[in-house]
Amino acid sequence: MAEMTLRWIETDGVRLCELTELAALKARTDGFLWLDIPEWSEEAEQILADTFKFHPMAVHDSRERNHVPRVHVYADHLFIVVHAPEIGTAGHVHYLELDQFVGKNYLVTVHGPLNPVVPLEAALQETSQVVARMEAGRLHPTSPFGLSYAIVSTIIRRQSALVAELARQVGLLEQQVMLAASNEEPHEFLTQLFTARHELLTIRTMASQGGEIYHRAIKVTTFAPEEATKLMADLLDQYERVSHISQSQLDFLMGVTEFYRARSDTKMTIAAERLAVIAALTLPITSLSSVLGMNVIVNASTHWVALGILVAIMLVISAILLRWAKRQGWW
Repeated sequence: MAEMTLRWIETDGVRLCELTELAALKARTDGFLWLDIPEWSEEAEQILADTFKFHPMAVHDSRERNHVPRVHVYADHLFIVVHAPEIGTAGHVHYLELDQFVGKNYLVTVHGPLNPVVPLEAALQETSQVVARMEAGRLHPTSPFGLSYAIVSTIIRRQSALVAELARQVGLLEQQVMLAASNEEPHEFLTQLFTARHELLTIRTMASQGGEIYHRAIKVTTFAPEEATKLMADLLDQYERVSHISQSQLDFLMGVTEFYRARSDTKMTIAAERLAVIAALTLPITSLSSVLGMNVIVNASTHWVALGILVAIMLVISAILLRWAKRQGWW
């Protein structure tokens, strides 16, 4: 099990601390602390409930999986749940949950329960990148809201990068459709189209819901400084941008899919019409031969005159039906 990490962040940089220092750091005002909890444990629950005295509902939401993002606003802190996407097998998109307690002098991040097939490293991507940037001196957050902004912005960049990759895949699929190079295995090609649609739809849903959460947080938060409100407003704008781009890409993909399906349906319709023509042409021949054939062609003798008349009648009927089908534009 991955251990919790406690960091103290101030103007001079970031310092890794022991968990025994948590109470002392929490009382300081010359910087702020960041407690990151990769996996849930009884110790983590005790720290959240006893040391920070977070609301039992928020602690419960940190322990359990949340299928939609959420926000709880308290007098001195925010509890925010967001999700990051992770593409799995067969087009399945995993929801990687990140819970945040954002206060005036602390940020507590809790990584939600994971599907067993998802490695922990995938859930820690954003926080690990932020740590690397701070340790390299490229990121200098001055408040818990600034640090939260950096983490969530990294999540949004992951969403945006996945949308860009899916847009590349959709472009390749569109080329196959326009070049009529996708006719050999139509069911497999349709699976690719609808898999890309599902992935885009999932990312758009994440972005749209994340934007709604920050819209609510901006609206009801009263303790946060003006700078924090501006940071949350920027996160809202980023979420909306990803949502709109995802939707436009979805619209394009649906256009490609409809074009492909229309062409496939047209081919099936034409094939059905030709089969109907064949059936119509052979029906009178089949009828005559089945009714009269046994009477004009027999083992003892054959009625050649009657047989000739029947064959002529069959040819005339077939020609008439063929000419009629031609006038109808069926072939």
